[in-house]
Amino acid sequence: MSQPSPQELFFTRTGLDEKRVEGLVGEALHGMDDGEIFLEYRQSESFSFDDGRLKAAAYDTDQGFGLRAVSDDSTGYAHAAELSEDAIKRAVSTVQAVRGGNVGTAADGPARTNNTLYVDDNPLNEVPFEDKIKLMQDIDAYARAKDPRVRQVSASLVGSWQVVHMIRADGHQVGDIRPLVRLNVSVVVGDGDRQETGSHGTGGRTGYLGYIDPSAWQGQVDEALRQALVNLDSIDAPAGEMTVVLGPGWPGILLHEAIGHGLEGDFNRKKTSAFAGLMGEQVAAKGVTIVDDGTLTDRRGSLTVDDEGTPTNRTVLIEDGILTGYLHDRLNARLMNMTPTGNGRRQSYGHMPMPRMTNTYMLSGDRDPEEILTGVKNGLYAVNFGGGQVDITSGKFVFSCTEAYMVEDGKVAAPVKGATLIGNGPDVLTKISGIGTDMGLDPGIGTCGKNGQGVPVGVGLPTIRVDGLTVGGTAA
Repeated sequence: MSQPSPQELFFTRTGLDEKRVEGLVGEALHGMDDGEIFLEYRQSESFSFDDGRLKAAAYDTDQGFGLRAVSDDSTGYAHAAELSEDAIKRAVSTVQAVRGGNVGTAADGPARTNNTLYVDDNPLNEVPFEDKIKLMQDIDAYARAKDPRVRQVSASLVGSWQVVHMIRADGHQVGDIRPLVRLNVSVVVGDGDRQETGSHGTGGRTGYLGYIDPSAWQGQVDEALRQALVNLDSIDAPAGEMTVVLGPGWPGILLHEAIGHGLEGDFNRKKTSAFAGLMGEQVAAKGVTIVDDGTLTDRRGSLTVDDEGTPTNRTVLIEDGILTGYLHDRLNARLMNMTPTGNGRRQSYGHMPMPRMTNTYMLSGDRDPEEILTGVKNGLYAVNFGGGQVDITSGKFVFSCTEAYMVEDGKVAAPVKGATLIGNGPDVLTKISGIGTDMGLDPGIGTCGKNGQGVPVGVGLPTIRVDGLTVGGTAA
């Protein structure tokens, strides 16, 4: 079924007059340096299944606009859930206050693109309600049949369909239609009084069909169960400074949090990042190359255009250890005399855009992953991560491992529980002494929080060796 274009959705279906809206945007942004109106329509649904029963099901439709006016480094922003000319007029009078006595020169508009990184089909209409419920029932039954130690199975399915359309003062218009789906499975296993948990998920900018197929979801259950059983045999993690090997894929979340945020333009413009003022300098070990790429097809963090209308890019942040770039929205790029990189993102029409990551990962190196492990006499092999905390200014971080193993004489030994990694992002970059050939992206589960806004992201990493990282443990 053909989907409506953003123009059809916001002008034909809402009754808004396109030319009058253009005129109001021009009035609001007269004498400003930048800005746009961001129109959004979103449908979303979620299902939660636990202990053999559907515990929650929700459906939501939301629409609205956000009008932004930028004068120098000041921003006026007004938003409303009402898509009407009167609401936009009220927003115009609000955002104009930011101009004061300044008269700016309107920045050039974003480049245009014909790229399409994902299909525009609405995933919510793709599969009947009954099939979504059956999927989670099948997940529960399959997990319990796999191992008698399974005590609890939880599953969640979330889907959304977002249509956005942006109009600038010069009449430039750009729209995007964004599907997003995520499936998560959690399994609790027990042996006597001891219980442990494993979880796994997958997602991307696709429809539901790829997740309904048993060949897809059974792999998620198998992985969640495997992790839970590994943790059931785990011992308390030791503490101290040691060599740490990070596995490929999802462990890239440490890279995202501890390093990626520090490379966002706003933190560097305000000189609150540990990387501020270091452009062109050696900030990482030789061989370390980190990119942010919003152009990967169907990936969770990908966008055809960002939330200011700029096409996303593959931005090299660190190349062979040298800091070569920051992630920019339009405002910070203009104030730093740099080029927008397509990283202006917002959670919804109720939020202003800011520099955010898309899919951030380290490129593969030239070392065999097995060789990296065999070279470690005594250390930790961290395969999966949970939550963490990072201080952008200092770069200090703390991350908890949900799956980790001791490494003894070059061999993976006993699994451990309660391990945390403690360090400093910029410092860790200099301690990387081995980069594997096996770069992998996460399975499509990442959500990034910043200033109260959450957006979908992707991460990636090859196997890497970090020398001298502090491990917090639970062993007495």
